[in-house]
Amino acid sequence: MYAIIDIETTGNSSRSGKITEIAIFIYDGFEIIDSFSSLINPECYIPDFITRLTGIDNEMVKSAPRFYEVARKVVEMTDDKVFVAHNVSFDYKFIQEEFKRLGYDYQRKTMCTVRMGRKYLPGHKSYSLGKICDELGIQVNGRHRAAGDALATVKLFEMILARKALKEAKQDPSQLRLF
Repeated sequence: MYAIIDIETTGNSSRSGKITEIAIFIYDGFEIIDSFSSLINPECYIPDFITRLTGIDNEMVKSAPRFYEVARKVVEMTDDKVFVAHNVSFDYKFIQEEFKRLGYDYQRKTMCTVRMGRKYLPGHKSYSLGKICDELGIQVNGRHRAAGDALATVKLFEMILARKALKEAKQDPSQLRLF
């Protein structure tokens, strides 16, 4: 089972930045079986350049839950699942830092769709989410918004898993499992 996650933040540094939006799609290898998405009140100012990029402004998050109010949901949804994200270290470090501020050590196994894409979908000029999705015909509804990017990552992950299964079956046809 996989927890495919995307976040939006107040900046690039997990130590000084905060999460402004989170989306989690629970994927069983065949379909999405659960999801959660929420704006997050970062309890700090959202810089103008972030608002221009994401469309998330200070007014939008004013009445949104704070991270500690969704932390239990994040823990429960990701428990016993692989944490998957596009450039996983970014999302994972931010979430770990938010939990660290709460006194909780958040640890999950991780998978990165950038690294997996390079291995199983070679030959693309760029593996940024927007560009690889464009090249592969994956529609992104809400670019630079957590739910839109996470759902695009689910579709990309499906393609990667299919290509991985094909590659493994070519190496050892007895390992091909259709169901």
